[in-house]
Amino acid sequence: MSDYVTAGGVHTYYEVYGEGEPLILLHGGGNGAESWLGQIPELSQHFRVYVPERRGHGHTADVAGPISYRIMADDTAAFLDTLGIGAAHLVGWSDGGIVGLLVALDRPDLVRKLVAIGTYANLDGATAFARELFEEPVSSRMAEILRDSYTTSPDGPDHFPVVYDKLVRMWREEPNIDVGDLARIQAPTLLMQGDEDGVTVEHSVAMSRAIPDAQLAVIPGSSHVVPLEKPGLVNRMILDFLADDQPTKLFALRDSLPEYLR
Repeated sequence: MSDYVTAGGVHTYYEVYGEGEPLILLHGGGNGAESWLGQIPELSQHFRVYVPERRGHGHTADVAGPISYRIMADDTAAFLDTLGIGAAHLVGWSDGGIVGLLVALDRPDLVRKLVAIGTYANLDGATAFARELFEEPVSSRMAEILRDSYTTSPDGPDHFPVVYDKLVRMWREEPNIDVGDLARIQAPTLLMQGDEDGVTVEHSVAMSRAIPDAQLAVIPGSSHVVPLEKPGLVNRMILDFLADDQPTKLFALRDSLPEYLR
């Protein structure tokens, strides 16, 4: 099913699949619901999956003014509130993961568990090559790639340069979450990335140590688009993490000795 809802002043397009506990898929920058085609069929067998498209993305029109991660996080919270979804599992990829972090920080009442894929808290976590994506001449080449994802926009293809300029401005300056602030996240969190992602492994380790209840997965032989490259593995890890019967850790040695060895 697909529909529109006006939430937080944004006429937001969304798709819904399956039944069960609510799970929200938050797409990456410049993409839309189609980026989750490798996840929707399997996840919707276990959850009621909502796939909203944010302002200026997919079937959702642009809105006057800038685009920022904070604005999109507020839009996401408004989407959940307007539809009366309540607390949900958030699964975000790239920009969507950053949005998920901010929702978890600002509206903990809306987040049961959080999965953030290919996500950094601030630009210190970006690899040198990831930073090149936002500068010329690479930025112009990226525009041509992302233009194809804009064909469904109600604004029409001529508006794409306006939206892309907003996104590039955001990508050059944000996110700017202090890693230490992630300690305020109450939701159990899974951080996932490819071993050749645009996020440094060191940054993901720091994030995982800052979040009180976090797990970290580095997927071998994959990149920033690991949900497309290894959908089966990504889906299994998401489902395992979201399961209520998480296995007991038998020999955890990061923060202390196991109780039976003290």
